[in-house]
Amino acid sequence: MIERRPFHRLGGANHGWLDAKHHFSFAGYNEPQRMGWGALRVWNDDTIAAKSGFPPHSHSDMEIITYVREGAITHRDNLGNEGRTEAGDVQVMSAGSGITHSEFNLESDVTRIFQIWIIPDTQSQPPSWGARPFPVGDRSGRFVALASGFKEDADALPLRTDARVLGATLKAGEVAEYVLGAGRLGYLVPSTGAVEINGVRIDARDGAAIRNESALHVTALEDAELVMVDVAS
Repeated sequence: MIERRPFHRLGGANHGWLDAKHHFSFAGYNEPQRMGWGALRVWNDDTIAAKSGFPPHSHSDMEIITYVREGAITHRDNLGNEGRTEAGDVQVMSAGSGITHSEFNLESDVTRIFQIWIIPDTQSQPPSWGARPFPVGDRSGRFVALASGFKEDADALPLRTDARVLGATLKAGEVAEYVLGAGRLGYLVPSTGAVEINGVRIDARDGAAIRNESALHVTALEDAELVMVDVAS
């Protein structure tokens, strides 16, 4: 089963400095049928105006993954971490027992991000933050783990949950395959471009909620950049 969730039907709010779209219930958007997808709790599609952002605020017991689609985001937290994450790169904040952070677009143009929240397997662990680049060429034509709770994904940023966040870039006509194990769910969003997943068309920024599909056959209908979460059901 692959359920297309069109971008224009997503919840959200425009705050002026922030234009946010929500794939799942979040903040003022409450849809009882979209409270999450397995341990995947939040997928926000945020456009942040230049020289603006989220002032210091706190989180606990959540794995928060930020995929920068365009521009750059600058992170600061009460642990002393600070970093600038650019387009195509990823940061992970394991909120654990509690962390206070800010996220600002200090650039001269808008920044666009996917922010993904996944429920951790254990609670009240020490908080942490990390970021790393993922060159687009390294995931050309295939899915690559960007953040993962699996030890075999040694090059991915670590997660404290039974999940992977993956990225792929496909040229028009290219095909990528991915195997979902038994009892796994997938959620895929093209950052750019349109694809077909097992014959179902998914346009840019649409969501694809995937269940009971052991193998994914992803065909690019045009040049596409993809992000997907593989999570336990």
